[in-house]
This record gives sequence, structure tokens and C-alpha cells, in this order.
Amino acid sequence: MKNNKKSSDKELVRSYLEGNDLAFEILLTRYKDRIFSYLISLVKNKKIAEDIFQDAFFKIIKTLKKGSYNEEGKFLPWAMRIAHNLAIDHFRKVKKMPMVGKKATKNEDDDFDIFSVLKMEESSIEDDMIEDQIHKDVRNLLDYLPDDQREIIILRHFKEMSFKDIAESKDISINTALGRMRYALINLRKIIETNKVSLTVY
Repeated sequence: MKNNKKSSDKELVRSYLEGNDLAFEILLTRYKDRIFSYLISLVKNKKIAEDIFQDAFFKIIKTLKKGSYNEEGKFLPWAMRIAHNLAIDHFRKVKKMPMVGKKATKNEDDDFDIFSVLKMEESSIEDDMIEDQIHKDVRNLLDYLPDDQREIIILRHFKEMSFKDIAESKDISINTALGRMRYALINLRKIIETNKVSLTVY
């Protein structure tokens, strides 16, 4: 295989795994600007974005060498999901995950909303693929929630209903709807942490 700009991602990954380091350099050059720009849009801080970017490519290299990369998927969406998850890890470490339905309080760590970080400011085809897959991963976890909590998340985040509409459709108060959402998010976090669930493909 000739290592040039016309080589496919699949060819470059295969060549890299066969010992050709130049193949990975081509992949890095091909996508570094897009991945870094995406991280900047998420964390709003160049230095933090640079740190996450470096961690992401260390993770990518490690995963490739372990043979865990699925060639059926495209390299860029896969790499961006790794970067996205590392950004989520950053938010959780600094306890700055966006809240849902209220201002942050001293209990903000209990109320982090995984869905809040799935929204992307400038949506591309790759972004949509990533967001869709993560939503599917999260939806699979909803089976572990009580029925009323699972239903409130589906109505709010997947059917995009307002809390007012949810309250009217279920014949409950808005406060009850908000309360169910809060407990659903707390329980979802516990499920993720207890079962060591990673919302990524690596």
C-alpha cells in the first residue's frame, strides 16, 4: 500500500498495525483539526482541549494496538467518540456537568445530566452518527430504571416533550415530573458507575 492522501482510513489502520508508523501520522494529519475543533467547542478552553486531544490519541493508539478497533465503522466517528468520552470524563472530574431543570447546587454531582453533553453546537454527519449511537447506548440502560422514571426520560429526551406537556399527558404536577426526572438521572448515574459502563466503543 502506498501511504498517501488517497489511502482509505481502513488501509491506513491496517498498515499501521503492520508496523508502519507513517500510516498513523497520515491519519492524525487527516483528522486532527476536526477533532481538536470539536473538543474546543465542547470545553471552551484551548489548553484543556489540547490535553484531552493528546489523551484521545494515546487512547486511540492503545486501542488499535490491542486489536479492539472495528473496521466496519469509520475511523473519524470512532475517534471522535473517544474524544467525546474523555471530555465527559473531564466535566465529571471538575463537577461541571450541565444540570437539568435547575441551577447548580451543592448537590450538583448527584444531578448531572448525561443527555446535556450530547448536544453538539455545529452538527455534521459524523456528529450525528456519534450522538445517535450514544443515545442508543444510554437508552439500553433505561431498562434498569423503574417504569415511571424510564418513561419520563423517554418523553423528555427522546420525544422532546416539555415538562408541562409531560405533566398534562400523565395527569401529574410539573413538580412530580421534575422530581421523577431528577431521581431518574441520579439512578442512571449509579447504574453507570456501579456497573462500570463506558459509553464508548473502546
